[in-house]
Amino acid sequence: MVQILSGKAVAQKLKQDITVEIDILKSKGVIPTLGIVLVGDEEDSLSYANSAKKRCETLGAGCNIFKFPAGINQDDLEKKILELNENRDIHGYIIMKPLPSQINEKRIAEIIDPAKDIDCMTPKNIAKVFAGDNTGFSPCTARAVMEILNFYQIPIEGKRAVIIGRSMVVGRPLSMMLLKQNATVTICHTRTRDLAKEAKRADILIAAAGKAEMVTKDMVSPGTVVIDVGINFKDGRMVGDVLYEEVEKLASAITPVPGGVGSVTTMVLLKQLVETCRK
Repeated sequence: MVQILSGKAVAQKLKQDITVEIDILKSKGVIPTLGIVLVGDEEDSLSYANSAKKRCETLGAGCNIFKFPAGINQDDLEKKILELNENRDIHGYIIMKPLPSQINEKRIAEIIDPAKDIDCMTPKNIAKVFAGDNTGFSPCTARAVMEILNFYQIPIEGKRAVIIGRSMVVGRPLSMMLLKQNATVTICHTRTRDLAKEAKRADILIAAAGKAEMVTKDMVSPGTVVIDVGINFKDGRMVGDVLYEEVEKLASAITPVPGGVGSVTTMVLLKQLVETCRK
């Protein structure tokens, strides 16, 4: 029988641990406070920011949303980022993407203080992930996948992990995190020849391509652990990158969408906020 890898259970455990850490910090007169930089009026970004703020407040942390007009120029935004670097009341911050076309995102990433970069945008933190150095911060979604695998005690060492997707947010950093736990990792992408054949070789299959229900039963071998990172909308409903109804019948374990990786990601962000605050 397939095991449903509920992200909600993982998030609940993280919540308990984070609450304890926040209480300890508050007893020392420190309230961990998140900053969220929002440029423009993207509805999805605003919704996420408000949701994160509510989650922070529920746990006893602080959260400030720094909202700037869509027409802000590069120099002015850079000044605001440098101010956040110096703001002792903000322990970690994230920048909602995408940024407007007039903003050079690479330059913004280069001036973020790596010690406050809790979603791994800076070259320094990215380099630490690839070097296997735990003193930096990982991209929250990639770390959420690892939190799920470890929470459910899914064996990783010696297993063949196949990742569909090569982004710097999930695919590539996640490959390094799996390698660190001694998996054998293959990264696939849109130009992979015979993607189904590569996917079927997986003991752990991670779908992070951003394409609705692209992973079908023809791409999964019986007994595979399937982690669905995708969040897509199809016919008015949220679906993942995996055609759940088909794949569930073959998998030994699978994450649902919604209620899977996405449920854990915000808690990982707050976990990393607490870590930087403690440092």
